[in-house]
Amino acid sequence: MTDRLAFTRRGALVLGGAAAAFATTKAVAQPSPQPAFGYEDVVRRARDLARQPYDPSARELPEGLRNLTFDQYRDIRFRPDRALFAAGGGPFRMQFFHPGFLYRRPVVVNVVRDGIATPAPYSGSLFDYGGNKFDRPLPVDLGFAGFRLHYPLNDPRVFDELISFIGASYFRVLGRNQVYGISARGVAIDSGGPNAEEFPDFREFWVEMPGANADRATIYALLDGPSLAGAYRFVVYPDVDTVVDVTATLIARKPIAKLGIAPLTSMFFYGENQRRHFNDFRPELHDSDGLLLQTGGGEWVWRPLRNPKTPQISSFLDANPRGFGLMQRDRLFEHYQDLDLAYQLRPSYWVEPREGWGAGRVELVELPTDDETNDNIVAFWVSNEPVEAGQERVYGYRLKSLSSDGRMHPGGRAVNTYPTRAAALGSAEPVPPGAQRFIIDFAGGDLPYYLNDPSRVQVAPSSSSGRIGGAFVTPNPRIGGFRVGIDVQADTGRAMELRAFLKAGERALTETWTFTYAPENA
Repeated sequence: MTDRLAFTRRGALVLGGAAAAFATTKAVAQPSPQPAFGYEDVVRRARDLARQPYDPSARELPEGLRNLTFDQYRDIRFRPDRALFAAGGGPFRMQFFHPGFLYRRPVVVNVVRDGIATPAPYSGSLFDYGGNKFDRPLPVDLGFAGFRLHYPLNDPRVFDELISFIGASYFRVLGRNQVYGISARGVAIDSGGPNAEEFPDFREFWVEMPGANADRATIYALLDGPSLAGAYRFVVYPDVDTVVDVTATLIARKPIAKLGIAPLTSMFFYGENQRRHFNDFRPELHDSDGLLLQTGGGEWVWRPLRNPKTPQISSFLDANPRGFGLMQRDRLFEHYQDLDLAYQLRPSYWVEPREGWGAGRVELVELPTDDETNDNIVAFWVSNEPVEAGQERVYGYRLKSLSSDGRMHPGGRAVNTYPTRAAALGSAEPVPPGAQRFIIDFAGGDLPYYLNDPSRVQVAPSSSSGRIGGAFVTPNPRIGGFRVGIDVQADTGRAMELRAFLKAGERALTETWTFTYAPENA
């Protein structure tokens, strides 16, 4: 993957002088001689766009903006008192991102009021440029790099950032008491495949002006890239766990080898399951620590994330999945010790398909990184049906920004994973020569009940190859659950797909822990 700030947008800005007073004046409703603007209008534009050759050209920014450093770009801030929608008296506010640094292709941002869409005009007076000085005045039609909506998430008196769109098809959303970490994307094309990954851009947006008592915001977006064009509708419901209802219509310009739906992008540098020898005082560094799945059959699966030595792709075959997400399960500050970045407050993103998606797979891409600023984790859905030129597909799903996944299913959860070759963790028996021991802590669900009679709890381990040399279960009253140990030996040159869960008789007590073990990537 690329750096989190290394994504750009394509598209030219179309301005309308009649919109100049959006930030300061209240509009007077006018009768509309045409049907109200809506999602089908964006779909029609996407279809028209897909029939044309892809045009990568974009107007070049002034040199002073192109050559900004990261810190200089961060010094350009939108003036909150110029936010749109304030005059309407509603709970939402809209602010813009300035083009420059890595964001060199402006996008069109329209406001839809009374069914009529009008472009929001750029003005230098909207921004505080900090210490930045430019040799020449900036163009009056410069445009924006993206936008964000604010809402009183954490305090009725304060407009907190709720959702932002900037860079390719990336967007991020927050719930209460969350800070940005993981990102979502409109689409992923050839991510982790043999072909170069493609990053289509949201080139134009339409934001419906919320009413005075609005409890949601509606955003439309037009996607464009070499392989496809697309139309999106995002309906955002601010809450403790904010929800975004997404509808996407995708039209292929050419065959696509791997079309990733509802992609999530995150960072895993190191954690308790993979302690690299980095010179850092912080015990763990990650925006997400695991992939959680609910299969079409109802099974819950947990897969801890890794920062591998070489790129790794894991596929979870399924039909009509009920949900998947990249989760930040570890919520203890003591495990991160970062006073500024607050990794324990990073949200988890959970995707729930609204309609059956058919047969396919959830794919997890893990890339090596030596820098915590790099997003090296991607997860998305891939259909078994090939994507042909001219084909149109529609997907609907719900994206949730969660602070905890503790109530998502009634079973116990895998809360820790420790690879080790020491005997001290949970068993007096030494690890057999050449074997790898995995220690997994399960907590929650009905496990506290079984602490009164631990003999009734068994571990059910399995592997795709190699050999499981032994397994044990011991009570772990500190977490109200059980500690599992599994000794495995891999075949030379072959990775092992490991699975394990706790049961009492025929009753499954926990989700299924799964892990890919390859000695060369450990």
